[in-house]
Amino acid sequence: MQELRIEDFPLRSFDKVRYADTDRQGHVNNAVFSSFLETGRVEVLYSKELPVLSEGASFVIASLKLDFASEITWPGQVEIGTGILKIGNSSIILYQELFQGGIRVAKAETIIVQIHNDTKASFSLGENAKGILKRWLLNR
Repeated sequence: MQELRIEDFPLRSFDKVRYADTDRQGHVNNAVFSSFLETGRVEVLYSKELPVLSEGASFVIASLKLDFASEITWPGQVEIGTGILKIGNSSIILYQELFQGGIRVAKAETIIVQIHNDTKASFSLGENAKGILKRWLLNR
């Protein structure tokens, strides 16, 4: 995939870097990168204005591929670019990048699956949900 800027993403959000996020080397711990990605994902998956989750269902992560490009430092904030690569029957493939000071610090591809809460089996996304999700498709 070509190099993107934060402006290229259909959904942009941010998160504050907290002192507690840092490790012994003084930069943000690599595990915190996943929390920043979650901030961006939640805005797509759990929007009150544009709901996509079916009743009686939950979203779970089936796969997360995270590539680190640079460190994140404290103090500051992280910008999160989120877009959808593919909408499946019960799954969504998200592509995200994290930026600090305009520099890409990480990129990730996440497969999210909607499951039925009782059976834990995959559960089809509704047509309305698919329509909503299309607004966040990433133009490549």
